[in-house]
Amino acid sequence: MYKRQTPFPFFLRPQALRTPKSRLVHRATMSSGKPAIISTSVMSASEAKWITLKKIKYSDAEGKERLWECAERTTRKSSGIDAVAVLAIIRSKTNAFPLSTIIIEQYRPPIDKFIIEMPAGLIDEGETPEQAAIRELEEETGYKASGVVEATPVIVSDPGMTTANMKLVVLRVELADKMETPQQKLEAGEFIVKRVVELSKLNEDLKAYDAKGFVVDARLAHWASGYELSRRIAAGEFA
Repeated sequence: MYKRQTPFPFFLRPQALRTPKSRLVHRATMSSGKPAIISTSVMSASEAKWITLKKIKYSDAEGKERLWECAERTTRKSSGIDAVAVLAIIRSKTNAFPLSTIIIEQYRPPIDKFIIEMPAGLIDEGETPEQAAIRELEEETGYKASGVVEATPVIVSDPGMTTANMKLVVLRVELADKMETPQQKLEAGEFIVKRVVELSKLNEDLKAYDAKGFVVDARLAHWASGYELSRRIAAGEFA
């Protein structure tokens, strides 16, 4: 996750999503309370630790001078890339379970909601995006990557508001037989629930989360929609 933020307590997932078939691992010690916004206030640039605001003066296509406001991370290292998101493809060498992936649940104060997203995190100095993805996957989920499938070019999520960029790294996780539930390696203040989901059911599961009041991260939602659409195209639905 994009960590090193102010910690918040955690609450248990809605009963409708806590089924015996769900492979969930909760942090050993969790508060029973629900996270809540205590207060909000305008922050000056001198107070901000992780981001800053910038005023951009630029010339448009007609040569007219214009101004633009944007947010910028102050944590970007020499790689020039802020973060990675991780798409883990989990398979059993004995085909004991269908091809699956890992999603995580965590509270995000800016939207005051629990969000469903891919494992993710900031890139440390000296790390490649692939190294950061492998590290974040193990820290947030406990799963160790067997290899790197591919990494996307540098991409952006909200270029009208922020300079933040990232790469999506696809990792392979091969298990000897049945599904395993390794222990997470969370830092103090991290409250993350991991869930293993069959790829064929990912889009359906994300819709169920939405119906329960969760927010789905755009990158995960777009990937799931694309995967589902590709399956429908391959099945000849649009022929």
